[in-house]
Amino acid sequence: MPASLPLSLQLAWLIPLYGFSGLALALPWMGGLFPRNGQRPAAYINILVTLLAVLHGSLALRDVWLTGPHHISLPWFAVADLDLRIGLDLSLYTLAALALVTFMSLVAQVFALGYLDKEWSLARFFGLIGFFEGALSGVVLSSNLFLSYFLLEMLTLSTYLLVGFWYAQPLVVTAARDAFLTKRVGDVLLLMSVVALAAWSGSMEFTDLYSWAADAKLSGSVSPLAGTLLGLGLIAGPMGKCAQFPMHLWLDEAMEGPNPASILRNSVVVTAGALVLMKLMPLLQLSLIATDVLLLVGTISAVAGALVALAQVDLKRAFSYSTTSYLGLVFVAIALQQPGIALLLLLCHGLAKALLFMSVGAVIATTNCQDLTELGGIGRRMPATLSAYLVAAAGLVGLLPLGCYWCFGQAVEALGHSALPFAAVFLLTNLLFLGSPMAKTRRTPEVNWLMALPMVSLTVIVLLTPLLMQRIDPVPGIAAFSLPVGLAVSASGLAGVVLGGLNRLDQVRSGSLADPLRGLQDLLSHDFYTERLYRATVVALVAAASRLTNWIDQRLVNGLVNGLGRLSLQSAENLRLSVSGQLQSYVFTVVLAIVVLLSCISWWTGALEVLP
Repeated sequence: MPASLPLSLQLAWLIPLYGFSGLALALPWMGGLFPRNGQRPAAYINILVTLLAVLHGSLALRDVWLTGPHHISLPWFAVADLDLRIGLDLSLYTLAALALVTFMSLVAQVFALGYLDKEWSLARFFGLIGFFEGALSGVVLSSNLFLSYFLLEMLTLSTYLLVGFWYAQPLVVTAARDAFLTKRVGDVLLLMSVVALAAWSGSMEFTDLYSWAADAKLSGSVSPLAGTLLGLGLIAGPMGKCAQFPMHLWLDEAMEGPNPASILRNSVVVTAGALVLMKLMPLLQLSLIATDVLLLVGTISAVAGALVALAQVDLKRAFSYSTTSYLGLVFVAIALQQPGIALLLLLCHGLAKALLFMSVGAVIATTNCQDLTELGGIGRRMPATLSAYLVAAAGLVGLLPLGCYWCFGQAVEALGHSALPFAAVFLLTNLLFLGSPMAKTRRTPEVNWLMALPMVSLTVIVLLTPLLMQRIDPVPGIAAFSLPVGLAVSASGLAGVVLGGLNRLDQVRSGSLADPLRGLQDLLSHDFYTERLYRATVVALVAAASRLTNWIDQRLVNGLVNGLGRLSLQSAENLRLSVSGQLQSYVFTVVLAIVVLLSCISWWTGALEVLP
């Protein structure tokens, strides 16, 4: 490590450790060692270390802005010819993503203090959030594929623990299990590709892998089939993390966890998965099929996720499907070699979606209700929550001049007419806070200041995203798209707002629709019956294989072993009955056995002499 490197960059490896240290420091309260002091000190400690991570990351970002990108490599494990190192990539876009991760973790933790103020296991939640934050920070900074995979596994574990936080509820346990197993499918496929790359390239550093992939493509040393399998395995991991089709159902079920964890899961976890995919893109050039699959997955997730979100009744589930939709757009941009657009969309979506889930959490905390058909008229009673939601929704649907307006404009301009349908689909939204008061919203006071402060702060940041985007280098000239494109984006956004405002939620999403529309609503609300399809195919196949192996184990294996045991017992019983106590019988048996043995040896010797 160069001695001339600024101190903030020399110690950049500490940034992921801030989150892990929060978990370690919260262990005494998690274990009940301080029962009389309450669990809030653990929360304060985690907020403090997260604040340190934000400050350290900001200093590192400033130094990289002034001195340029740097790479840090630290020895980790070396034996024989195996040399594993911890590599950190300190560039503008990785440190900007790190700033997003740490800042979102900070505001989510402050929000959680108000949202979970009566939670009996507050220390456990904040300790898990620290674990979550540390793994996310490491994934963003990692320049090594093995380290990235290791940290992605930690993310899978932390997701399982956070989704199953209220483990006394059977539905929560099922959701945590399904989220863990779904992500494990993508992780196992990614591990296969990691092992193959380690054997073929001899290095796990992304820069070395890029050089190897370029040489392999020119020399043809990797067969098309091997390249395709390698590429499909590499995209499987990010697909699971970003809840893309067909591994998207876990994000819907993960909404059973606490809302502050959903803030991070829908804003920065999916961002980390997409960043890993962007790092892997040069390796996917070994197979055009893998790139086409990525484009197909992104397209299906974008369009189908948006349609399914429109038919959901549960508040959190509707926005979880919208996350799948927006990440589908990111996958499309990455597959079409538009990393700048993908980065901008990740930034704008992360900020706006976090603010959206904060406003959703405020509504749930006040009304104890997540049913969209029972909510209405909240705006006059919760002005801060209304402002946060409207700004977040405007930032997501591309209303001028907020963030996603520029993202959609750039996408339509760069990709041509193919991106316009996606923009039209994603610009449709429903305004959740309009209408007359209903039974569960007549008494809805504004949330406490611990929840309102991060909402208001993030509202200001979302409003300032156009100014932030002008300072991002990957896409110079952020407003450089034509007037017709800008008008199309604005018109589609306004159309979505108008359609959402004119239709009452209790009428649109209730079960009293006409039969033709009712079938369509059921199709969308049940996610095109994807879960039933899985049960009829994958789950049924696994269950049939389990029954077959159980039958083989019970009937064949156990039957053979038990049969041999019974045969041994029966033989022993027969031999016991043959013991007569007469000496002449024993002598006759021995002589007979010797005669039979000598006859067999004589016959075998003669047979060998006959053979040539």
